[in-house]
Amino acid sequence: MKRLFIITLILSIPILGVAQSVEDINKPTVAELDQIEPFSEGLAAVKKGNEWGFINEDGQLVIGFRGDLVWNRIADAANYGVESIEAPKFKDGLCAVKTIKEDGIARYGFIDKKGKIVVPTEFLNVSQFNDGHAVGIYERKELRGKNPFQLKIYDYEFTEVVVNQAGEMLWPIQERENIVMSRKLFKLPELGAKMISKDLLAVKDKSNKWKIVKPNLQVENRGMAN
Repeated sequence: MKRLFIITLILSIPILGVAQSVEDINKPTVAELDQIEPFSEGLAAVKKGNEWGFINEDGQLVIGFRGDLVWNRIADAANYGVESIEAPKFKDGLCAVKTIKEDGIARYGFIDKKGKIVVPTEFLNVSQFNDGHAVGIYERKELRGKNPFQLKIYDYEFTEVVVNQAGEMLWPIQERENIVMSRKLFKLPELGAKMISKDLLAVKDKSNKWKIVKPNLQVENRGMAN
């Protein structure tokens, strides 16, 4: 009984001269959220419906809710491309986003902490950044002509590359084959390489064996251009 009296007394004490309810003193900075993720690099992803945004450590929504942030209801932790991302998260100051292009196939890139796209969405799959670099599958296409139905026909080339935080492709890792660019037949190509340190790559060859490669990732000596 004494404890109940003390609690009642505390809740009845005016705050700054005005009596407030528990609801008043717990007024939310962001409400009606369906999911809240842990903080990473000073920002935490919050979900409302099928859209995500980010709050800062003051609880303020600093990146508004949007539908292009990469996440998976069932993430595949065994892979290290976009399929491994369970919820949006900033790593090295960047967070993965996707754009569905006119062919109905998603391309991936990254936003910065202001919500601005800084690595264009032009990769068919991409890892998260680690020590300033990511691995992505870049697509080149060239118009070959039109078929009898006047639909455009393209020739494609695919290269797995190392990308920096400015979106520059620094190093070609390997050519990729057997990627079908048809919305009905398209399957997300798995990455065949990963950064294992700031200066080392692990690359899976055609025999499904791993090899270690040390690329030259200096911008002035990069092996390819955008």
